[in-house]
Amino acid sequence: MNDWTTHTARASAWFEHLRDAICAEFEAIEREAGSEAAFVYTPWQRSALEGEGAETGGGTRGLMKGRVFEKVGVNISTVAGGLARDFAATINGASADANAFTATGISLVAHMANPHVPAVHMNTRFLTTTKAWFGGGADLNPPIPYEEDTAEFHAAFRSACDAFAPDAYDRYKAWADEYFYIPHRKVHRGVGGIFYDHLECADEAQWEANFAFTRAVGEAFLEVFPRIVRGRLGMAWTAEDKARQLEWRGRYAEFNLVYDRGTLFGLKTGGNIDAILMSLPPEATWS
Repeated sequence: MNDWTTHTARASAWFEHLRDAICAEFEAIEREAGSEAAFVYTPWQRSALEGEGAETGGGTRGLMKGRVFEKVGVNISTVAGGLARDFAATINGASADANAFTATGISLVAHMANPHVPAVHMNTRFLTTTKAWFGGGADLNPPIPYEEDTAEFHAAFRSACDAFAPDAYDRYKAWADEYFYIPHRKVHRGVGGIFYDHLECADEAQWEANFAFTRAVGEAFLEVFPRIVRGRLGMAWTAEDKARQLEWRGRYAEFNLVYDRGTLFGLKTGGNIDAILMSLPPEATWS
């Protein structure tokens, strides 16, 4: 299989559907808390790199600032073109001489007002170069961890993984623990989750299986995270709790600016700057 156009369109439609469902649920939580906050959607077009020609796709940045969600971004995009030749060699199936790519995906980061409510990240994507593959994952990032929240979050993704492959959860949890680590601080940025990449699609059967798993990851997130938020949003917090949250957010910003692959990929492929950097917290401190 060489033409993945239809598959990219199917994946893109799913990511848009998932975006709509997640945003509706987050807005419902805001209304339950007495807030009328809603997402503001800003479409953008990709800036083609030198030699690519004109328009090569784009996306929509969704942003909400409310009473529960201090800042949450839910972005979708579908882009295509040519990778910068010095960057292409770092991407699965690409090279300086074969640098064409397509990418479609959803990316979400939520920073919460209450320090007892965990921040979260979720991303799933489908890319093509000379190969085609899915990647993604989700991780929970509580400034004040609760063991029961961590267990509930991991249980949801274990269920999604178990339906895909018997050893998937153990492998993807370990990958998340390795990936979401801040080497210069020698700490993990949260309590983990799952991370997977390069689920290659050599044929139609593999594509369908990997797409089904990617959908299950999105559905697991939609099922578990709002429940965790609702369980914590009413907790009282102190100035010390807030200070702890702001210091933790500094660590989160460090990871996303120094180590995050998605940030680098977006900047290297002409993505929308505001959408790429929506993961940064609205406020943080460094001691």
